[in-house]
Amino acid sequence: MEGLYFFMVTTLVTSTPALSAYKLPAWKRAMDLVLGGTLLVLFSPLFVLCWAAVRLTSRGPALHWSRRVGKDNRLFAMPKFRTMRIETPQLATHLLQQPERYLTPIGALLRKTSLDELPQLISVWRGDLSLVGPRPALFNQDDLVALRTRYGVHHLVPGMTGWAQINGRDDLEIPRKVGYDTAYMQAQSPRLDLKILILTFWKVLQAQGVQH
Repeated sequence: MEGLYFFMVTTLVTSTPALSAYKLPAWKRAMDLVLGGTLLVLFSPLFVLCWAAVRLTSRGPALHWSRRVGKDNRLFAMPKFRTMRIETPQLATHLLQQPERYLTPIGALLRKTSLDELPQLISVWRGDLSLVGPRPALFNQDDLVALRTRYGVHHLVPGMTGWAQINGRDDLEIPRKVGYDTAYMQAQSPRLDLKILILTFWKVLQAQGVQH
């Protein structure tokens, strides 16, 4: 099965032209509102605890708003619980020299458990994110943005999790990540989104593919 997925990914990346237009399916927005809203309510006590923990253990705000690339390459502000010190350069974690030295006292725990991602449920409710889709690139990840634009992935609403996240997350090189994004673009469905969400929870429990 894994070999089949990899074959699909390779084929799509090398042969799929960019889409000229993309409209968010009605079922996808409905899932974001219903399921995303439910998760936001269920996790609200945990949200408050994380907020307080960040404020009490490090200097600065509880939320970090990063400039991300959204649908059709429009920039938007995406919230996360702050896991890095406020003087940290605005770079992807894997590009930082000794990134662990920038972590707050509870930053590693928040990242390992993915609790730092909880505030993004607000972005899902607002429509900047979907529950499932390509993870939004940082505003300065030009190589990732360019390759996604080449294959039409930039037309998708970015997601809290995605096909690439359950197949490697931070461990994936950019071409392979875009390959998984492209494969998802062609195959997206309610069933696939639910499968990705379930597998995401499993990956979070195992803390797989997380870089610190």
